[in-house]
Amino acid sequence: MPCLGAVPSPILPAVLVSRSPALLTPAGPWRPCSRVRATPRIRTVAIDRLRRRAGFPFTGIPPGACVFTPGPLRGPLRGGSTISAQRTPEPRINERIRVPQVRVIGDDGSQVGVLATREALAMAQAKGMDLVEVSPTARPPVCRIMDYGKYKYEQNRRARKAKKNQHVMQLKEIKMRPKIDDHDYGFKMDHARQFLHERDKVKFTIQFRGREMAHQEIGYRLVEKIVAELVELAQVEQHPRSEGRTLTLVLAPKPQQHKPAARADSKPDMKESAPAAE
Repeated sequence: MPCLGAVPSPILPAVLVSRSPALLTPAGPWRPCSRVRATPRIRTVAIDRLRRRAGFPFTGIPPGACVFTPGPLRGPLRGGSTISAQRTPEPRINERIRVPQVRVIGDDGSQVGVLATREALAMAQAKGMDLVEVSPTARPPVCRIMDYGKYKYEQNRRARKAKKNQHVMQLKEIKMRPKIDDHDYGFKMDHARQFLHERDKVKFTIQFRGREMAHQEIGYRLVEKIVAELVELAQVEQHPRSEGRTLTLVLAPKPQQHKPAARADSKPDMKESAPAAE
């Protein structure tokens, strides 16, 4: 009668052993099989029954036995790897600074000099501030006395402001037909001007249908008309290109020209003309 039982193993958490070749076919070393799936509760109950039926727990694998697991392997044995998000390392402050000496910069930007770390930390705590390591690669490391909480607040505030003022340029598409009506043409051109004012690119797509493919010059004349109307707002980024039954043109907004600010002390030359004597 085949004897079944549970085998403790450092690799396989719970395995079943059988001497019967009719149940399992030996295939060299131990091979996990994931055909049979069971919950941990079912596995525990099944192993307990097999132990009671066998009469004693196994201490090893008998020769010629085949081993299989009643479920798929989990964790690092399956070859999976966890993905950890890379975070920007925070600067070391106060007691986290482990070097014996540091070069200290005062809260007003003055050079204090090279001091012992304990002395520099005591100086920062006396002012009610923190000792922040600003250059860890220097020899000795450079530390600054500052209010670290206020510094982080200002840094996050500048980041939010920069993100708010940042504009991601998008590509807007406007589709037309070669025989577009004047009203529809004006309506679409108003949208194109609005997109260019918002600093977005505009892609014009002229679609040809049926026998319109034999008169593509109509589409090219329409593209030239579009470029002439938007010459003050945009520049051609991609010249007209024919792709199958479509003719495409891409316009990009012109770069903004920053005018120099007028000086406050400069005064315009105003020559007052004397009244003519009668």
